[in-house]
Amino acid sequence: MTTGDFWGQDAAWQEWMRALGSQRMHHAWLLAGARGLGKKAFARAAASELVGHLPGSEIDAEAHPDIHILTPLPASDDDAKKKADGKPYQTKRNISVDQVREMIRKLATRPTLGDRRAIIVDPADDLEKGAVNALLKVLEEPPAGTYFLLLAHQPGRLLPTVRSRCRVLRFAPLNEDALGAMLVREAPEADEAARQAAIRAAQGSPGLARTFVAQDLGAIHDLMVRILQNGDRDYALRGGLSREMGMRPTRDRQLAAIELARAVLLAQLGETIGHQQLAIIEAYQSLSQLLVRAPTYNFDAGVLIMEIGGLLASSAMPRERRA
Repeated sequence: MTTGDFWGQDAAWQEWMRALGSQRMHHAWLLAGARGLGKKAFARAAASELVGHLPGSEIDAEAHPDIHILTPLPASDDDAKKKADGKPYQTKRNISVDQVREMIRKLATRPTLGDRRAIIVDPADDLEKGAVNALLKVLEEPPAGTYFLLLAHQPGRLLPTVRSRCRVLRFAPLNEDALGAMLVREAPEADEAARQAAIRAAQGSPGLARTFVAQDLGAIHDLMVRILQNGDRDYALRGGLSREMGMRPTRDRQLAAIELARAVLLAQLGETIGHQQLAIIEAYQSLSQLLVRAPTYNFDAGVLIMEIGGLLASSAMPRERRA
C-alpha cells in the first residue's frame, strides 16, 4: 500500500503520521469525503502503520489479527430466495448492531501481535441505529491501545456525539491538473480523449477517474452529455449508448456506466434551476438505487443502458423531458 492509492491526500497522510509519532495519539478518527477519494485505501494504510511493521514490508489489512474491519454483510441466502420468489427483500445492507457487539467482545482481549489495534468502520454513516449507540459507548470509553478509523461519505448523517469524539481528516476532490497527472502516470496507454472525458466526469474523484478510463467510457460520456443537454426524441442517442456499451458488457462496465451517468447529472445540476433541477435530482436518486441493487441483481445489459438513457432524457431541457 502506497500513498499513490489515495492520490492527492498528502496533507491528510502527513497529519496522520505526525499524530502517530506524538505522545498523545487521538483514539478516534473520522475520514470524511465523497466516494472515490481514497478513504478506504488510506484507512488500511493508516491501520498498517498504526499496528507497526518492518520498514519496506506490507501488511494485509484484511488478514492482520490486530486490524478489524467492519463493513456491511453481503446479502443473505434468504434475501436471494425472496428475490427469486418475487417478494420484497433488503437490497442494501448496513453494519448491524450484532457486528458491532461482536467487535466489542473482541476488544476485551489484548492485541495479538503488539500493543495497538485498529478498528476500521466502513461506512460509518450507514450504521444501523442500534449499532451507532453500541459504537458510541466504546468510543466514550475505548480500551487501551485501540484506535478507530470511521469512514463517512456523508459525515452529517453521523450523530453529533459520534462526530465530537473524532478527530476529522477531510478528503478533498482533486483539481483537473492533479487528476490529469495521476492518469498520465497510472494509465499512460489510455487515449488522451478518454482521459479528458474521465477528468471532466470524475468531478475531482480519483477513484471515478480511474474507473472511467479503465472502462474506456469516453464516447459514452459524450453521448450521455448530449442526451442530457438535448433530449433524445427518436432514441438515436440511446441506441448509440447501447452500441458503445457492447453486446456483453462486464458487470464492472455496467456499474461504471451507472456511476458515469450520476457524475454527468451532478455536473449539470449547478447549471439548472426550477423543474429541470428537480428532474435531475430525481434521476440521480433513481441511478443511486440502481447502484445499490446492482450487487444482487442481474441486469439485462440492453435494458439497463436504456433505463440509464431514459433517466438522462427525462432530465433534459423541459421541452424534451417527455421524449
